[in-house]
Amino acid sequence: MFEQFREIGRDLFVAGLITSHGGNMSVRLGDRIVITRRGAMLGRLRPEDLVETGLEADDAMVTLASTELVVHRAIYRATSALAIVHTHPLHATALSLVEDAIVPVDSEGSYLLHRVPVVAAAKTVGSSEVARILPSALRDHPIAVLRGHGAFAVGALLEEAYMVSTTLEASARILCILRSLGTDRIREYREGADRYDRW
Repeated sequence: MFEQFREIGRDLFVAGLITSHGGNMSVRLGDRIVITRRGAMLGRLRPEDLVETGLEADDAMVTLASTELVVHRAIYRATSALAIVHTHPLHATALSLVEDAIVPVDSEGSYLLHRVPVVAAAKTVGSSEVARILPSALRDHPIAVLRGHGAFAVGALLEEAYMVSTTLEASARILCILRSLGTDRIREYREGADRYDRW
């Protein structure tokens, strides 16, 4: 399991989806969660950077866990997710400050994501408010963006959550490039594209 965390953490950092000590990841094992340590460098994870704790109850290790543990627990309780990747993608986070949803216009993003909801909270880091509002957005979408903070992606594996994280940032970058060209309107090529912003 450590190898999965180490490889995905390294790839998140190399892809520019996290800062040196930003982001976190977890997997669910029945009624237990393995989550990255508070302040861990995901790009240089060591075995001691993984913390195992309960899904429902705290134990002795909980003080070492990521500050986002409360959000990870809420997502696992409310969805079928078995893995969560939390990133700070630059372009997707920028778009979250001006949009209520990110609707990709590129082929891969349209196919995999359709529409990515943006949710807003007054306190964005490890808060009970985020734990309350974010899981509902992830019931029907593999990834959602917390306004001004970053993205939470879910999957059956860390790799799956990583895939949608990279897809979102690529789609967000394309949207930003289009806007830098003075437009976000495209020559439509996608069948059923008129429904994407309602997913």
